[in-house]
Amino acid sequence: MSDWSTDSWRSKNVHQDVIYENQPELDSVLQKLGRLPPLVAAEEISKLKHQLAEVAAGKSFLLQGGDCAELFDYCAKDPIENKLKVLLQMSLILTWGGRTPVVRIARMAGQYAKPRSKPMEVIDGVEYHAFRGDNVNGIDLSDRKPDPQRLLGAYFHSAATVNYVRSLLSNGFADLHHPDNWNLDNWNLEHVVCPRVRQEYQYILDRLSDTIEFMKVTGADNTSVQSFNTVDMFMSHEGLLLEYESRLTREAKDGKHYNLGTHFLWIGDRTRQLDGGHIEYFRGIENPIGIKCGPSLQPDELVALLDALNPTYEAGKITLITRYGHEKIADYLPSHIQAVQKTPHWGKVVWCCDPMHGNTETVQGVKTRRFDHIVSELGHAFRLHKENNSRLGGVHFELTGDRVTEALGGSMQLSEEDLSRNYQTFCDPRLNYEQSMDVAFLIAKYYQDERNPLIRL
Repeated sequence: MSDWSTDSWRSKNVHQDVIYENQPELDSVLQKLGRLPPLVAAEEISKLKHQLAEVAAGKSFLLQGGDCAELFDYCAKDPIENKLKVLLQMSLILTWGGRTPVVRIARMAGQYAKPRSKPMEVIDGVEYHAFRGDNVNGIDLSDRKPDPQRLLGAYFHSAATVNYVRSLLSNGFADLHHPDNWNLDNWNLEHVVCPRVRQEYQYILDRLSDTIEFMKVTGADNTSVQSFNTVDMFMSHEGLLLEYESRLTREAKDGKHYNLGTHFLWIGDRTRQLDGGHIEYFRGIENPIGIKCGPSLQPDELVALLDALNPTYEAGKITLITRYGHEKIADYLPSHIQAVQKTPHWGKVVWCCDPMHGNTETVQGVKTRRFDHIVSELGHAFRLHKENNSRLGGVHFELTGDRVTEALGGSMQLSEEDLSRNYQTFCDPRLNYEQSMDVAFLIAKYYQDERNPLIRL
């Protein structure tokens, strides 16, 4: 790594780069970012990497989820709490069904930038900068010029989000003694959530309550009180804007470099060029890294990426987030699995299914996703891994605790006519609370059937 530095990526071609008109102002902002305190600790990053190594070994399961693209306005009490509640409820269902620990990573506290196919767009005959996320420019047409000050806005909104999440988790928000506290205030479980989902979730809560009560009576819970009172919740975002990421990358006492702006970063499908700036930056940081793997990724290219980003074959370092589409996954996933099987990386990587990004379509002029297509890709992923002597270790969803109508189907049976009821996203469509619960139960039942086909929730 002697040829790597936090700025060596500047010598490479940088895809999805943002061009700012005022370079002195950008330089001033980046200097300030470099002086601001870290948002996370290197020890937390190492802890996550250890937990992901357990996922790679088949001893845990990864749940990663959150907004497609955060807005600064999402840095508020209710949106933060609602996303945490959804992830906590989903992880409880997965733990119960899979009888395995769940590693929780939120797409939160930094997921402000989004890649675009073109830097400019034409609206009513006028050319504007494309909306690149709140840390670049605004959604309003009058606010489309890239603004360096928004990088500082991203830092401070991320800091506020991380701080509030820490406060919640350290003060009983995730206490397993009171999982009913995770119910969302804006969802009346009695009248909105379908009876089947409500009954299945209540069954888990009742069984959990009985188990904890038994442990109290026997004194068995006294040795692990902390594990009942809180959980680990790690933060993540796409490492897209290298100016921002590199300024939050600091050298630790061990001489290694950590991006201390988040715990986990991933490389998008548009920025994984082997000779590009993103791979150059990512190869030098200690954080666990995700790689989005789509139909355009050749098997030999995947192996080359693994060699570049994890030359020491460190377990838990790389998570392969596959995103093909329900009609294409069978054509691409087996060859990717087989390519990794032939290398020392086998058994070291986490295989994670993102069934969202490959299943986007346009209906009535807006982007949406069909729940049936999402669970179809997920089901194919479980089957194809098993057929190829592999194991699906996790899932990656775009979801929200808000009562949105952006994805079709699920137990609420949202139709195309429902899209206009509460379509809120400025980017890609998300699963709402009930659809997130639906998919969590489907995964839990898969694992129950794997253990014993006679067992049912």
